[in-house]
Amino acid sequence: MSARILASGAAMLLAAAAATPAVAADTAFTNATVVIGDGSAPVEHGTVVVRDGKILAAGANVPVPAGATVVDAGGKWITPGLVIAVTDLGLLDVGAVSSSNDSEADKSVFNAALDVSTAVDPEALPLEVSRAGGVTRAAVSASAGNSIFAGQGAYIDLGADPQAVEKPRAFQLVELGERGARLAGGSRLAAQALLRNALAEAREIAAMPKGTRRDDVLLTRSDAVALVPVVTGKQPLYVHVERASDIRGALALKSEFPALNLVIVGASEGWRVAGTLAAAKVPVIAQPMTDLPGRFETMAATQSNIGRMTKAGVKVAIGGMFDMDQPRYAPQYAGNLVAVGKMPGATGLTWGQAFAAISSVPAGIMGEGDRYGSLLPGRDADVVVWDGDPLEVGNAPVKVYIDGVEQPVSNHQTRLRERYRHPAPGALPKAWDW
Repeated sequence: MSARILASGAAMLLAAAAATPAVAADTAFTNATVVIGDGSAPVEHGTVVVRDGKILAAGANVPVPAGATVVDAGGKWITPGLVIAVTDLGLLDVGAVSSSNDSEADKSVFNAALDVSTAVDPEALPLEVSRAGGVTRAAVSASAGNSIFAGQGAYIDLGADPQAVEKPRAFQLVELGERGARLAGGSRLAAQALLRNALAEAREIAAMPKGTRRDDVLLTRSDAVALVPVVTGKQPLYVHVERASDIRGALALKSEFPALNLVIVGASEGWRVAGTLAAAKVPVIAQPMTDLPGRFETMAATQSNIGRMTKAGVKVAIGGMFDMDQPRYAPQYAGNLVAVGKMPGATGLTWGQAFAAISSVPAGIMGEGDRYGSLLPGRDADVVVWDGDPLEVGNAPVKVYIDGVEQPVSNHQTRLRERYRHPAPGALPKAWDW
């Protein structure tokens, strides 16, 4: 955020300063239960020091710099901002209303070339709700429409400013598995052939970017060019698959295209191939509570999935939240995994592991772990103050900061709540009075 404000010129900087509370050079939050977000356990009676939008120090026995503004947290919890990968935040207001929904382009002539950064709305209602829930960063993607390719996703922050997109064209999302089979022509054979052909065409473009193309290509030139950074490993390829054999099929792509930077999304049966995923060092973005055989590709789904993969050494983030599955539920899901670990015969996560799965781990998978996702020194000061343990479903954020700047947490839902909280009999608020 700071870089964008500087780039936008002095006028916007002054406007931003007038619209948001001023931030002292050093701010120290004391008397807090501090969560670093790196997998370690919470630290009681801890301190977090922020300097110029960055974390200076956090933890126990952290000295308060002379002249710092001291904020007594009164025993509240302080964590890094939540990081969600992947989601459709900013691409829709109401999923069922097509005019407000840019999350799928099922009639587009382009597919891999689609770029979500051109459509992200920083004022989308779900984005405001998520910010109030402690979400500060996200990897945003469309869904696949009429092709196995969903297009190029973007990394955004949820700051209350006009420029949400921090990194456009950050990754490509492709559908394999059952849905990929339907999109490609009716079988997994077609999906695999289509993907391999597309990557081969991109490799040809990479070898001769200005040369003529053969006359039997399937992709538009725009789609093929969009896949060049994928086939050369400069842009991660997020592959949505659920079944164990489909995960193996995705991993096998690297034997033909060794530069691929793979991330598996979904992986309901990931625990069955956890050793293979760990050996390949391929991270996973998974939903934690999928445990029903709702489809043939999820027959072996279990709530122990993330715990088993993590135990095997796979880097696993909680994510893949689209439309009704809102990112603000991420702490509840993480808490559920802690509870799962306490059930006989089940495998869950420790408290620290669970919170890392919604903060530093997704940030690391996005390649941004040295910028945010934890309260380690030098990270962007994305800080959330909670009224209690964030993994307890009844607790909520009371303050949200991004780059050290306090963010508004009001949204359409809170405004409706206030409007109708205490209406006098016969005097409901006027439609224009709010």
